[in-house]
Formats: sequence, C-alpha cells, structure tokens
Amino acid sequence: MRPGQIERRTHDYVRHGTTSLFAALDTATGQVIGSCRQRHRSVEFIKFLDQIEAAVPPDLDIHVILDNYGTHKTEAVHRWLAKRPHYHLHFTPTSSSWLNLVERFFAALTEKQLRRGVFRSTRELEGAIAQYLDVTNADPKPFVWTKTADQILASIARFCQQINDSGH
Repeated sequence: MRPGQIERRTHDYVRHGTTSLFAALDTATGQVIGSCRQRHRSVEFIKFLDQIEAAVPPDLDIHVILDNYGTHKTEAVHRWLAKRPHYHLHFTPTSSSWLNLVERFFAALTEKQLRRGVFRSTRELEGAIAQYLDVTNADPKPFVWTKTADQILASIARFCQQINDSGH
C-alpha cells in the first residue's frame, strides 16, 4: 500500500459465506442481545424478537429502532407485535440508518473483530461475532454522544459550505 491509498481486499480474497446478525442494543447499559441467522426474513426476525422477549423483564416497554427493510413490516411481524403492546417500533428514514445507535455497535464489531479477519467458513465468522458479543457483554459500556446537537449541526453546515464553495 502507498500513502493515501485506500485499503482493499487482496487479489486472492475469497468470501466463504455470509450471515445475518440481528442485534438489540440496550442504550442505557451497552448490553447487546445478538444472534446470527443464515437468512434475513420475517421468520428469523420473529425468532430474534422472541429472543429479546425472553431476555428482557416483562414489565418494560421495549422500543425497537429499525431500518425500513421489508422483513420488519410483514403481516407475521404485525401479528407478533399485536400480541405484545409493550413493543414499540420506530423506523429510521431511508438512508439514515446512522441515526440508529446499534449501527455504531456494528461499526465497532467490524473495526475490532471482523476487518482483516480470515474466516474459512460461515461457522468461523459466526464464532468471531459470538466472541465479540461475549466480550462486549462481559463489561458493557453505553455509547455516549460527545457532541451536542448544535455542534453536530454546525459541523454539517461547515461541510456543506465547503462543498458548495469548492469552485467545481
């Protein structure tokens, strides 16, 4: 690699399969409930909701922030939710998944455990994910925003000014 060159996969990189990670982040504690599934359909999503249901005290309201993936909006999911009025779904706007704090967890998982990893099978990949979940949950720490909303908006405004005044 040369200075300034973006890192990329080697010419002999081979993907040995993929997995779907379902994860629920307790924003107050940093604890994560997660499981890997071979597919990402409503059936798997409902199994994950069952996993959350088993892990969370029944007297708590559960707020789930989701992207607009169709899996989360099927009739089967609606029926499951209708029986559990303490679940509240909130959908992020399209292309705004970065607003969902669990995405920060996914980024940390990628940076600290998966990037540059060599996984010869889906089972190895899922094992690495499970190990990261175990380590995270052994000493959970909540994610904390370090800037105020005003600071973030000011930064966006500066960026927009730079790109609009670029002379191109």
